[in-house]
Amino acid sequence: MNFEVVLNSISKIENISLPGQASQFKMVPPFRQELLKKQQGSIKDAKQSAVLALLYPDSNYQTHIVLILRKAYKGVHSAQISFPGGRVEDTDSSLKETALRETHEEVGVPAKRVKIIKELTNVYIPPSNYFVQPYLGIMPSTPELIKEEKEVEEIIQVRMQDVFNEEYIITKRVSTSYKIDVEVPAFQLNGHVVWGATAMMLSEIKDILKASL
Repeated sequence: MNFEVVLNSISKIENISLPGQASQFKMVPPFRQELLKKQQGSIKDAKQSAVLALLYPDSNYQTHIVLILRKAYKGVHSAQISFPGGRVEDTDSSLKETALRETHEEVGVPAKRVKIIKELTNVYIPPSNYFVQPYLGIMPSTPELIKEEKEVEEIIQVRMQDVFNEEYIITKRVSTSYKIDVEVPAFQLNGHVVWGATAMMLSEIKDILKASL
């Protein structure tokens, strides 16, 4: 996907209605609805976090989006694929600032170089009791990506053309934080399986761009 096409479509992207759950539910794990029912009491006290889905051109002016593989640690999101981002800090003035700050910390992209073009549909994460607010951002040139060594195992630069390719949507058996193995819808991207909340967000981005370009 040529980046010039994306640049020329920014106003459409900014003004298009969010497809929301209609897009997200294409990539919903089969156990999600049951988890939501079980955690109705906890949702009202959910913590807040934000992530950034950053579009940018590579050296051939093809559109990419950046994901990260988190380090293994003792937690529910250990060694998972996600967008750069994290929890709200007291010093953050908004969720947008959280997404930009965390992106700078995790992959080295300065906030001043990013234009936020859309606030996407938020996603509730049952295992950690977080609401995640995703933002779609864009930068006009290829970024110098620098991983934060303590939290990020790998920076994954994905061609948006691969996200659009239906052949990269798979069903994968994964181990969940609830110690059960289940079949989930997922994206197979750059040798990684992207599922759960990140796949739900990516599905909405895919549908927004398809409708705008």
